[in-house]
Amino acid sequence: MSVSMQFIQHTEGDMDGGLSLQSCDTPVPASSQVLVKVSAFAVNRADLLQRAGHYPPPKGESPILGLEVCGVIESVGSEVSGWQTGQRVCAIVSGGGYAEYVAIEASHLIAVPDMLSDAEAAGLSEVFLTAYQALRWVGELQNGQKALIHAGASGVGLAALQLCKLWDIATATTASSEAKLAACQQAGASILVNYKQADFVPAVKEQWPGGVNMVLDMVGGDYLNRNLKVLAMDGSVVYLAMMAGRFADKLDMALMLGKRASVKGTTLRNRDVDYKARLVAAFSKECLPAFTRGELKVPLDTVYCVSDVEQAHQQVLSNNTQGKVVIAW
Repeated sequence: MSVSMQFIQHTEGDMDGGLSLQSCDTPVPASSQVLVKVSAFAVNRADLLQRAGHYPPPKGESPILGLEVCGVIESVGSEVSGWQTGQRVCAIVSGGGYAEYVAIEASHLIAVPDMLSDAEAAGLSEVFLTAYQALRWVGELQNGQKALIHAGASGVGLAALQLCKLWDIATATTASSEAKLAACQQAGASILVNYKQADFVPAVKEQWPGGVNMVLDMVGGDYLNRNLKVLAMDGSVVYLAMMAGRFADKLDMALMLGKRASVKGTTLRNRDVDYKARLVAAFSKECLPAFTRGELKVPLDTVYCVSDVEQAHQQVLSNNTQGKVVIAW
């Protein structure tokens, strides 16, 4: 193994360029970590925010972009057990994914199911762990309930729809085109709303007068009160992102109080090591076998080579995706 590696450098604030292949020292894993030789990594909106200068990495983490990878274990720390060199793994990281090598906490590793390609495995961790955390741990959604998933054709949206289908949770969703809604329907959504053509509130209330138990929202903006309108009693609205802007519409307190609603926000990147370890363990036990059975699939849109990383970023920036955009070394 070389003492140096290639990585993708970014110029903060430059969204039209500034991505280049550079060299730096290969990370040295701590005793609780493994060193993974990266075969592929995925592009997330958090990468774009960090590139723009709006989402710095947590203190002490790598400033290199990238929150999820797939690869092969190159070496293991002295305190690591249960993992061996040569094993194929995928994982979330707090930074450093856009590189040939990355040091990862062993407790955050997911063993890649044999039937998944490297590109599919590279796009598994962030979207499925984010969706699982939001639905089960934050939203406390239970089997047999109902949910509204906004941005259903995004990576997290398609993962959430599939998890809901796995758990017998009926879903409504919003997306910007008929093609995206078709992808949502295939993932399990039963109520499909093109938000550019119709308001989701009457569409959902017409079929489900009692409302939904949870709304998963990555849009924000003027969706807040409309989310509350379709919410069932004691339901929750969980926010993951703010694609429509950081400020929501004027909160209707009477509507929120009348439904005993909870409005929650959550992130995954800045959670501590133990939280992520528990999340990975719970997800792996409950959901990983469903990939082997074909009940869950990584929503893969496009695979680029490293030299086309700028094109990959621009595709995500333009919202022209149905699932994950992945880059292979």
